[in-house]
Amino acid sequence: MTLYAIGDIHGHLDLLRAAHDRVAADRARMGTGAAPLVHVGDLVDRGPDSAGVVGWLAGRAAEDARVVVLKGNHDALFEAVLAGDPELPLDRYLGAGIGGAATLRSYGVDPGLPAPRLRAALRAAVPAAHRAFLSRLPLMHRAGGCAFVHAGIRPGLPLDAQAAEDLLWIRAPFLSDRRDHGALIVHGHTPVPEVELHPNRLAIDTGAAFGGPLSAVAIEGRAVALLTPTGRVPVRVLP
Repeated sequence: MTLYAIGDIHGHLDLLRAAHDRVAADRARMGTGAAPLVHVGDLVDRGPDSAGVVGWLAGRAAEDARVVVLKGNHDALFEAVLAGDPELPLDRYLGAGIGGAATLRSYGVDPGLPAPRLRAALRAAVPAAHRAFLSRLPLMHRAGGCAFVHAGIRPGLPLDAQAAEDLLWIRAPFLSDRRDHGALIVHGHTPVPEVELHPNRLAIDTGAAFGGPLSAVAIEGRAVALLTPTGRVPVRVLP
């Protein structure tokens, strides 16, 4: 069974379209037309066109059952801002650490507005269809011996007992844990210079948020290939 996956997007619609083109080309070459394509979340923040990414993926998912989109921690933060969550101050969301100012600009909202006006402007600017799409995003997708999540899992817990907080945010102890998790965990969240295949996990966030590429991969069992404009490049398993 072939599975496709794309890493953290962070508002880069141009890179996302190009990644989909590479998947389409691989489908044509390899005859994998029915294979799912899973996005591991973080549609928004930091990049220039979060609104475009949300709208484009919402359309693709609605018209193509093969397209799966997971929720990332940045998507959850954006939802919290839209809901007026008092535990997420606007200045924190708009700061460089999260990069929410770029998301607001993509919806035509000036992040420099006073807080009450800004919240009202944002609620008016984000289409109801975008809100509904974000609210429906799952935290995990399982297929073909893989479990796709945004950040990772809590080692030692069954996959069906994982907490949302871990699926969205975990780093330690997941990244250093070497035990078998019962499935290959395909994740983003923690940027790596290039796609990393470990015996128990596959890291595919290659830093599009910070000027890196947006990686798309083909997964067949525990074999992984990076999709490039000229075809597949096998990814070796790290020791």
